[in-house]
Amino acid sequence: MNYDWDEKPELNITPLVDVMLVLLAIMMVIAPNMIYEEKINLPQSSKTSKLSKIPPVHITIDRNKNLKINKDSYQFSSFMDNFYLYTVKLDKKATVLISADKSLDYGVVMSVLAAVKQAGFSEVSLATNG
Repeated sequence: MNYDWDEKPELNITPLVDVMLVLLAIMMVIAPNMIYEEKINLPQSSKTSKLSKIPPVHITIDRNKNLKINKDSYQFSSFMDNFYLYTVKLDKKATVLISADKSLDYGVVMSVLAAVKQAGFSEVSLATNG
């Protein structure tokens, strides 16, 4: 057996690149799922103030323009004044939910909405079936 000592060997790096690409792909898939959690001591809060849940105000208008505020019934013609008197005892930060019959005129619903806004409520929602 004769060896040619002048011959220079060439390295085949293709398998090395293939293995590195597979490892890179595995790291790219796993890295977003890693969770880094730091242990921190949070300060204690004062337990004196509790959040109070404000009950919402439900206004229902039927097809005959009879209005109900929660459980109290009112006529449409005197609703503006009665609602203002009714809201004296309510919190103005409460949410008002208006449910109206779909056969009613648009102006009827908008006049009720205007009365609610004039009484000082800012969170008003119109209820739908969808």
